[in-house]
Amino acid sequence: MISTAVRTCFPVAAKVVADKAEEINKLNVFPVPDGDTGTNMSLTLNTVVKEVEALPATASMEEIAKAITHGSLMGARGNSGVITSQILRGIAEGLVDAKGEEATTADIAHALRRGVKVAFKAVRKPVEGTILTVLKDVSARADACELKRMSVDETLDAIVVEAYESVARTPELLPVLKENGVVDSGAFGLATFIEGFVNAVKGKEGQVSDFKTTVDTTSEDAKAHVSDVVQIELNDDWEGSQYRYCTEFLFKADKPDFDEEGTLKFLSTMGDCELLVGTNPDYKIHVHSNHPDQVLGHMLELGQIFKVFIHNMDLEAHERTEKIAADQKAAEKPEPKELGFVAVAAGSGEADILKSLGVDVVVSGGQTMNPSTADILAAIEEVNAKNVIVLPDNGNIRMAAEAAANACDTAKVFVVTTKTVLQAFAAMFAVDAEATPEENVEAMQDAIADIRDGEVTTAVRDSAAADGTPIHAGNVMGIEGGEIVVVGDDVQDVTVKLIDKMQDDEEGDTLTILAGSDMSDEDFEKLLAAIEEAQPDLEIDSHRGEQPLYPVVFSIE
Repeated sequence: MISTAVRTCFPVAAKVVADKAEEINKLNVFPVPDGDTGTNMSLTLNTVVKEVEALPATASMEEIAKAITHGSLMGARGNSGVITSQILRGIAEGLVDAKGEEATTADIAHALRRGVKVAFKAVRKPVEGTILTVLKDVSARADACELKRMSVDETLDAIVVEAYESVARTPELLPVLKENGVVDSGAFGLATFIEGFVNAVKGKEGQVSDFKTTVDTTSEDAKAHVSDVVQIELNDDWEGSQYRYCTEFLFKADKPDFDEEGTLKFLSTMGDCELLVGTNPDYKIHVHSNHPDQVLGHMLELGQIFKVFIHNMDLEAHERTEKIAADQKAAEKPEPKELGFVAVAAGSGEADILKSLGVDVVVSGGQTMNPSTADILAAIEEVNAKNVIVLPDNGNIRMAAEAAANACDTAKVFVVTTKTVLQAFAAMFAVDAEATPEENVEAMQDAIADIRDGEVTTAVRDSAAADGTPIHAGNVMGIEGGEIVVVGDDVQDVTVKLIDKMQDDEEGDTLTILAGSDMSDEDFEKLLAAIEEAQPDLEIDSHRGEQPLYPVVFSIE
């Protein structure tokens, strides 16, 4: 029976749309992003499902049609949902006219023609390239099938193919779709529903359509054609409407002579995309307006309003853009590698060296500008590795690094307790690509144990050196192991004396030295010459670190 087929297959098709709601949402650029088309269509269909399922098992097609009409009207959300409700109403009313127990091709064609009539009547200014176009094309295809005396199965196959082919043509009919590289979202939603319904009728629930025997173009070919013309792009500058608020609500008229045409004219003065559907006294009203308060106020004078939904389309457009960007980023993300590295650096030169040594992500920070736990966690996730080793490169950053490691649920994270970027250099030299993460952490910790660091900076207030030597603001200080051990007035002089002291305490072979952002190339060359003269046996490896506040940092091994 027709009534049995409808009440059995409708929930299946509704679930297909619900499952593809997000896919449909992403296409939404026309007329404006007033809510999510896929979500709105799904909510509308689900309300119908509830009303139909509440009917007794013996319900007639006429009773089911009334449930579809009432349920879709009450549950309609957004422009797409309201139009969908009228399509469903028209088709359901058309099926009521069927004379036999089983639907014929003529019945299908008649129901679709009725759907076109009701839906187009509801929209004051129909636009080509939308859900209405697909409905019209599918109806025309059904008419052709009737003329050719095609079987019901052949007709069902044909209208599914036509639905997707019509969707693929929407960008040619509507410039805004072509400009944004998408097909119409409502059109795609309708095609999805039709396919889901037909699959259920033919006993193919959950299967991909395959109509190779009855039509020249298969449903799968038609859907592939849709995919070929779709390339979802970020669209954060839509100009589909000058109005901000999508306003929709249910309305119950107070008088039997409620003026539908006059109300539509009023709505048109308040905005665009105005819809008034239903029959007295129950209506669904939809309009895009900058003054939803005035719309509601006017309608309150004519009857009662309820189930009011007001959406800010500006905000929804931005949210859509952000979500698509996030989805695209996730889709482009490659498979995680086995081991990755994060390090903290204060200067651009330091960062370049770290990256050349194999560090994947460098977090900007250091003394006086410590990165947060969130900064380090974001860097860990950016690495996209199963195991990540973090080099904080500063004693003040270690705890934030450890907190980020504990908070990360996308990778196993280790922290090597580097206190300077020069220790990080030594640690990265110790990495063995063939070793386990745990073995590498141990080797890196061993490597930094032999590093002795020196720093040269300027005092910002009065203090005293480790041996009690007074320090005045503006003095140059040489720091070893966190203690001020040399004080003077000249960066070059203090640096040479600090290196001499460290060599006297324990002679090393190699000096790695970085020039800060405040030291010119000329002064750096003079410093290197002075060091070579004072320590002729010390091998010097010099670089521009560009770290702020510290004109010189170095390590001796």
